[in-house]
Amino acid sequence: MKKHSKRTKRGKFTKFEKVLFAITIMALLSYPFMSIFAKSTLSEMNYKLESDKEKIALQNKNNESLKMKINELASLENLQSVAKKMGLSYTSNSIKTIDK
Repeated sequence: MKKHSKRTKRGKFTKFEKVLFAITIMALLSYPFMSIFAKSTLSEMNYKLESDKEKIALQNKNNESLKMKINELASLENLQSVAKKMGLSYTSNSIKTIDK
């Protein structure tokens, strides 16, 4: 008894085998391009991340500088000198204490 195969003639492939072969070839040919694309995208994201980290560090330095400037301007000595320039005087009688 002979087994019948799906191949009708010697060397011919079925439609399923042809589709499977085409998909395999396309996957093998597209893999290098997809790999390069993924690596370049990752590299670009890392570059942007480092750039953003630098911007954040610079902004933190600016914030610290501004905090120091606020503390300097709000100091008692500065307030007294500004008040004196504007003609205001400081006497202990003019200070009122409010208790809770």
